[in-house]
Amino acid sequence: MKLTLAENIRAFRKERRLTQEQFAEAMGVTVGSVYKWETGQTIPELSMLVEIADFFDISMDVLLGYRVKDNRISALEERLREYCRVMDREALAEAEKALKKYPNSFEVVHGCAQVYAFFGVGSKNRTETGRALELYEQAMLLISQNQDPKISEQTIIGEMASAWMLLGESERGIELLKAHNAGGSYSDAIGMELAVNLKKYEEAEPFLAEALLRNTIGLVDSVVGYALVLSARREYASAKRMLFGLIAYLEPFKEGEKADFADKIMANIYTVMAYIHTLEGKTTEATECLRGVLAAVRRFDATPYYGFRTLRYPVHRADVILNDVLGASAADSIETLLGLLGNQELSENWKEMAADER
Repeated sequence: MKLTLAENIRAFRKERRLTQEQFAEAMGVTVGSVYKWETGQTIPELSMLVEIADFFDISMDVLLGYRVKDNRISALEERLREYCRVMDREALAEAEKALKKYPNSFEVVHGCAQVYAFFGVGSKNRTETGRALELYEQAMLLISQNQDPKISEQTIIGEMASAWMLLGESERGIELLKAHNAGGSYSDAIGMELAVNLKKYEEAEPFLAEALLRNTIGLVDSVVGYALVLSARREYASAKRMLFGLIAYLEPFKEGEKADFADKIMANIYTVMAYIHTLEGKTTEATECLRGVLAAVRRFDATPYYGFRTLRYPVHRADVILNDVLGASAADSIETLLGLLGNQELSENWKEMAADER
């Protein structure tokens, strides 16, 4: 804590245009005492500090130069985040102060664990990483207080596993993740650790394959949804760039002409692309997209297969069965999607094209 009492006494005296002699006389002390105050050699007694503050018409904290911090939990957390943003290690001292004030607060304990993990990872400091693990363990005991839907026992497990891996305890971290890998949520982390640090490539492959498939499906949902958000803002070029990027990512995965769930996914993506073209008034481009959609729909519905069998990369598993909430058949999915998009011109265009094909 830095106080600026000496500088403040001198500054306020000069602001009043008083000499040291005049100020000493007003306070009933010697000139030598004022000199020592202003050079920081001595500090006035408490009763004198009160008189000096009263003389200058200021509060004690202003005289001392002490800035009162906002120590509400929300303010503490933001202060810690800002320290981390600028890599200021003062965050660690601030974290310990916060822990003393709020030792039984989940928000504070978990937030401080993240601070220690952040600096421990960055500097490969075992002591700081170890402290992070202690705090994560403590946070798990306080998890019932948690109000943040983005945090759960599952996410804390992931943070703890990362800390163990940093400490060179890869096996321990992997086992922790394997024990809590519901829905394959940690398959990518498990696979990476096995492949990169432990060189256990055969063991890593099924985890990486599962993660690639899971993350690809998540990417499709995220990009299509975001493209619709952008199109609602009339940012059509940005929306199409996102969709073109998604298509460029997906197309190399498919090999051969056999139909599978990949065709159903691509049909949905191109339907959204046609929708954006329609909003732009680009009827020719929209029609061209719908022709591609129709071809994919016919291919899938002729021999429906709710899995992947044409992927170029070895990422499919025999037990993977996928479902599309839009409809069982590809044609049903497109009809439902067009209804949700609510563009009459596009829907009529699709109906005419489908009727011609019959």
